[in-house]
Amino acid sequence: MKRKRIKRIIFFSAAIILVTVGLYAFSEYNRKVKDLSKVKADMEISAADILAEYEKDEAASNQLYLDKVIAVKGTVKSLEKNDKGHYSVVLGNENSMASVRCSMDSIHQRKAEDLVTGSVVTVKGACTGFNSNDLLGSDLILNRCVIQN
Repeated sequence: MKRKRIKRIIFFSAAIILVTVGLYAFSEYNRKVKDLSKVKADMEISAADILAEYEKDEAASNQLYLDKVIAVKGTVKSLEKNDKGHYSVVLGNENSMASVRCSMDSIHQRKAEDLVTGSVVTVKGACTGFNSNDLLGSDLILNRCVIQN
């Protein structure tokens, strides 16, 4: 009798654990990325200022900006469209090799289509890193970007 009771407790405990793990895995698999148009930026800065900070001290700048939502104001250097039809807005000075590359969120692609080279715009996105290259120029990468009004 006592053995049967222990087996039942173990069986039901294992079943509860499996169901809990299964529900958690299901919710993580179906999780949606947060739309940044509704998220308040952690900080606002100009493209020239943030690029200068990264070129001066990348480690200190990563402490301030990496994995944070930032709004960057700058001049549209170019507008790039990849083979899947997704836009990237490149902010920066025409005379400089450094730029802020903003990969637009798939939901907000239409706003990027209307941008004109040379116009000043504020783009909000998640900072994912800095690529430094002496030959090709330095790029600060922002993902899931939206154009602020």
